[in-house]
Amino acid sequence: MERRSLTATILVHAAALILAAVILAPVVWLFIMSISSTTDLITKPLRWWPETIDLSRYGVLLSSVANSAGEAFVASLFNSLKVAGMATAAALVVAIPSAWAVSRTPSVGWSLYAVIATYMLPPVALAVPLYMALSALGLLNNVFGLALVYLTILAPFTTWLMKSGFDSIPREIESAATVDGARLDQILRLITLPLAAPVMATAALFAFLLAWDEFFYALLFTSDQRAKTLTVAIADLAGGRVSDYGLIATAGVLAALPPLIIGLFMQRALISGLTNGGVKG
Repeated sequence: MERRSLTATILVHAAALILAAVILAPVVWLFIMSISSTTDLITKPLRWWPETIDLSRYGVLLSSVANSAGEAFVASLFNSLKVAGMATAAALVVAIPSAWAVSRTPSVGWSLYAVIATYMLPPVALAVPLYMALSALGLLNNVFGLALVYLTILAPFTTWLMKSGFDSIPREIESAATVDGARLDQILRLITLPLAAPVMATAALFAFLLAWDEFFYALLFTSDQRAKTLTVAIADLAGGRVSDYGLIATAGVLAALPPLIIGLFMQRALISGLTNGGVKG
């Protein structure tokens, strides 16, 4: 029995190490590229570790010199933070009452699945209607317009995730509060939402990541530094005839830092939210 237990433990740890290596290998290589000189990057055979560590690209992208790559990168970084933050907040405002209503009224559950079915449409099919709508509203090349477009992407997913969290909260708690004379808004604000806080944090994190990584609509609906997001700015770095792959890798590392920091702070809530959303009762 002990031998089986030891074998199982070894297999589990080996599988975990393999999974970690597969996930982390591209990230590690991206960082190595960011600190490698151009000579190291084009040398054949490939050098897996640079002879000299070059951190100059980080200074280039974080500089505030006018009309430089750094100015464009920093501007797009703040644009991404604004757009993702506004879209996430708006998605939660829409999703919380919608998810609670669907969770507590199963007869209207079809409406949620009908909305989620819109994900079956390819983004390019919606590009023209969205472009015309933003143009009519004067919101092209505008962070608010882009956040509004992202809201249409985030709201269905966030509502579905929040519903799974509300389903795990016993209805008897809300019924008892109703008997005690609590209003509907008080039940939602004082009882249901605190219990669903981990799921809310999980939904917010996933919504932020979806908005942060979106590229297609950001490319179509933005044109300059007033609204261009980070994904488009990184694509611009790779758009030249001769690309500095180290600079692109540096941009990728810097772009990954905000979601990583947010994820680390919300790690406990994320794990709790995923667990609560997957288990009912």
